[in-house]
Amino acid sequence: MKAEVIGVGTEILLGQISNSNAQWISERLAEIGVDMLHHQAVGDNEERIRDAFRLALSRSDVVIATPGLGPTQDDITREGLAAALGVPLRRRPEIEELLRQKFDRLGRSMPPSNLRQADVPEGARYILPDRGTAPGLICEAEDKRVYVVPGVPAEMKEMMTNAILPELGALAGPAALLSRIIKVTGIAESKVAELLDDLFRGSTNPSIAYLASSGEVKVRVTAKAASRGEAEDLIRPMAEEVARRLGSNVFSTNDEELEQVVGRLLKARGKTVAAAESLTGGSLAVRLTGAPGSSSFFKGSAVCYTSESKRDVLGVSKETLDGPGVVSEECAREMAVGARRIFDADIGVALTGVAGPEPHDDKPVGTVCVALSAEERLDSRSFRAPGDRQMVRRWAEQAALDMLRRYLAGEAEPPDPGPATAAPSR
Repeated sequence: MKAEVIGVGTEILLGQISNSNAQWISERLAEIGVDMLHHQAVGDNEERIRDAFRLALSRSDVVIATPGLGPTQDDITREGLAAALGVPLRRRPEIEELLRQKFDRLGRSMPPSNLRQADVPEGARYILPDRGTAPGLICEAEDKRVYVVPGVPAEMKEMMTNAILPELGALAGPAALLSRIIKVTGIAESKVAELLDDLFRGSTNPSIAYLASSGEVKVRVTAKAASRGEAEDLIRPMAEEVARRLGSNVFSTNDEELEQVVGRLLKARGKTVAAAESLTGGSLAVRLTGAPGSSSFFKGSAVCYTSESKRDVLGVSKETLDGPGVVSEECAREMAVGARRIFDADIGVALTGVAGPEPHDDKPVGTVCVALSAEERLDSRSFRAPGDRQMVRRWAEQAALDMLRRYLAGEAEPPDPGPATAAPSR
C-alpha cells in the first residue's frame, strides 16, 4: 500500500510553519506497514489543491490531506477534493445539527460560515469530531482512498488514531515497517558511506540510509516484514554489522543523544564532571543537565569568555595567554584543570575556540580546542569545524562530549573529532 500526504496551506510554502502533521502521519503509517512515498505541499488555491489530489491519486493508493476543513474563506480543501473527484458538495443535515449543538453547549451563537463544515463530497463518508468543529472526510475512488483531517494537531491525531489508522491497518494486512538508528561521531559521513558501501548497495530489505548533522552521523537501518518481530529479526544482524564496522565511533544503537550516553556512563562509574566553556557560552552545560539524573554527576560549568575570566576564575597562566593565546590546546588544557579544581570534580572538560563571525588573532572561524582533565590523564585536541556560528558551537559540544564518552569507556586515544583536525596532543 503506497501512501502520500498533502499539506494544504500557503503558510507552509512561505516557511511560516513546519509541516509537523506530515511527519507524525508518516511515522504512524510506517508502524502499520504502509509505505510513504510522497509528500506534497500546496497553497490555498482551489485549482492547485485539485491538481495536487489528482496527482496523488495517479500514483498512490492512500492520500491523506491536512488541513483546510475550517469555516474561513481560505479553507477550501473540500472544494479542491470535490473538483478532483468530479463530484458536487452536499450539505449533511446531521453534521449541521452537531455543529449547532457544539455551539449551544458553549453558550455561543454559531456564525453562518461554520455551516460550510457540513459540506461533504457526494458519496463520501465523514468522521465526526470529538474536539473542534471540523469533521474529517473519507472518499473512495475506485481502489484509492482519500482522507482529509483537520490541521489542529490534537484533532488530527484523534481522527487518525481512532478511525483512519485502524481502517488502513485492516486494509494493509499484517505488516510492520521498522527502523533502528545507529549514531556515530568522530567520523565523516563520507567515511561512514565508504565503510558501509557494500551493505548499502547489496540490500534492499533491510535498507540503509544516512543523515549527517553537526558532529554526528545517523545510520538508519529499515526493514519491512509481516510482523514487528520478523522486521526486528531482519534488522538485528544488519545493525550489528554496521556497528561492528564503525567501531568505537558508534555511541548509540537506540537513537540516544550523546549527552544521555555520557550521563549513563558517568553514573555507572560513579564519576562527576565539571566544564569550562568559552565559545559555547554554557550550551555544553545545558546538554549535560538535560541527561536524566544529571544532579548526581554534573558539578557545574564556568563560562569564561574573556582572557581575564580565564585567568582569574580558571587559573589559566599569563604565559599561555601571552603565548599560544586563548584559542589554543594549551589554554583548553589549563581550563579543564581549572574546572576540575574549582568544582572538585573527578573530570574537567573545557572548550575554547572561534565561533565567528570574525576570526580571532590568527585563528580562523571554526577553530575549536577541547580538553579533558582527570587524575591520571590530560588530553586535548583541536580541529576546524564547518558552518556558521551555531554549527561551530554544536561541533564543539559534540567533540567535548565524545572525548568524555571515550575516556569513560576506557579508550586511550580518542580519534579526531572533526572534518579537518590536528593531531591530538598530551
